[in-house]
Amino acid sequence: MTASIIVGGSGALGHVLAQRYADRGDSVIITSRTRERADTVAAEIADTVRGLAVDLSRPETIDGALVDVGDVDNLVITGVSEGFNTLADFDIAKAVEAVTIKLVGYTETVRVLRDRFTPGASVVLFGGLAKERPYPGSTIVTAINSAVTGLVKTLALEIAPHRVNALHPGVVGDSPRWRDVPDHPHVPRTPIGRLVTMEEVADATDFLLRNTGVNAQDLFVDGGLRVT
Repeated sequence: MTASIIVGGSGALGHVLAQRYADRGDSVIITSRTRERADTVAAEIADTVRGLAVDLSRPETIDGALVDVGDVDNLVITGVSEGFNTLADFDIAKAVEAVTIKLVGYTETVRVLRDRFTPGASVVLFGGLAKERPYPGSTIVTAINSAVTGLVKTLALEIAPHRVNALHPGVVGDSPRWRDVPDHPHVPRTPIGRLVTMEEVADATDFLLRNTGVNAQDLFVDGGLRVT
């Protein structure tokens, strides 16, 4: 049995990953911005899953929010903020929140939990395909997902011998955001002929956590879209 904490685990992808670990008997903690939401989703997954309130947009509160967490084998940080933000209607507050969550919040979470990592513990940080495929309104999203790559590289040195990798999903076809959107333009451009699934993203996350030779890497789960 391993101890896994999924920061942002109340979201769709985090939920699938938490379910995978709970089903195999892991000790699982998921987080959301509010304790009510975290507890609700934890109960949906299994009665053994624990919910915590962690707000990555307020990094000064993260230490206190995680004070009761014990040993950690797997740390996955999926938390995001809606980042669509055009230059024409640039929302500074939204931009600052997005940057704070993924760069300061991610870093502070790793710092806080580092002393509780077991000898074989590893970390996966979520970025996104916008790092390589920007689109109108993605300036902040593209910038912070690119910065996740740099963060992984420096953390791999800072927390050595523990491993840290980044996962960059493409458009996830069966996620709540996209499952009801017909004829997504990425489909005809993707070599596998469809969008990737939440289960495929979860499996890729699990690979990064368990493969002890993979460190400081960016893994894209996009069905090959980047080559078209």
